[in-house]
Amino acid sequence: MDNVRRLIAPENAPRMDKCLQIMMPEYSRSFCKKILDKGLVLVDGKPVQAAYRPRAGSEIMLYLPQQQEHLPVPAHIPLDIVYEDEVMLIVNKPKGMVTHPAVGNEQGTLVSALLGYGCPLSSCNGDPLRPGIVHRLDKDTTGLLVVAKTDTAHINLAEQIREKKAHRIYKALCFGNVRTDRGVIDAPIGRHPKDRKKMAVVQGGRNAVTEYAVLARYGEYVLMQASLQTGRTHQIRVHFAYKGFAIVGDPLYTRKKAPFETQGQMLHAGRLELYHPITGEQMCFDAPLPVYFSDILQKLESKRRD
Repeated sequence: MDNVRRLIAPENAPRMDKCLQIMMPEYSRSFCKKILDKGLVLVDGKPVQAAYRPRAGSEIMLYLPQQQEHLPVPAHIPLDIVYEDEVMLIVNKPKGMVTHPAVGNEQGTLVSALLGYGCPLSSCNGDPLRPGIVHRLDKDTTGLLVVAKTDTAHINLAEQIREKKAHRIYKALCFGNVRTDRGVIDAPIGRHPKDRKKMAVVQGGRNAVTEYAVLARYGEYVLMQASLQTGRTHQIRVHFAYKGFAIVGDPLYTRKKAPFETQGQMLHAGRLELYHPITGEQMCFDAPLPVYFSDILQKLESKRRD
């Protein structure tokens, strides 16, 4: 049976998904949008969508589903833990590992590995499929993720990401000859109008900003650094492809083939900068490039010298 919850809309309420998240801070905004999309939120007896703005005093009825099935199963999967204390973990995620369960990717996820590891995980995002997950990386993107053990740490870390106090810095091997050594890509991202598996730069999409810098040039390839000011789905992959220097090996955003094996996009979240959620200490973590990535760079460097 669903859990029925009754709320009253406040004065000057924002759009519905944000309004729910403010009134129910134990749930993430993405979870609120999900139940809105499913028609599980009624305002004055009528289902509404995420963009709806309720009037002050309106009755909001929520039918929160009991999510007991298909919960993540603990698995004894090795974890590369860069840092751990009583409130958080920093994990270096390998290629091929999905961050949390999703349709078609229920097994072998980072969440299952964390549950198998046996540490406590935060639950304040309201999604039993994503305990402890503050932010995510795509399946074939490698690198650093912060995981919250407590709700207090989770709320603080999520706020740091929203307020741009935490920084994620990536390296990517791209096709093309990038004209400028540094730049900023400011282009809104939304669902691709024709291919629902893809994101795209679209009018009316969500604000998305990526800073980039050229680290090395190898003829038809370029090694890039990227820093996120926002955290949209596939953001770096979409922005780089939009600007004409798609990431090598990206199965969604380029048709170009490289003469070496990549098994997915060559994108690595190598640095994570944040403040400790309890002590406030500034912290910086680094993860080296995966061996296959550094091997390819060595071959390109050798070829350039020849």
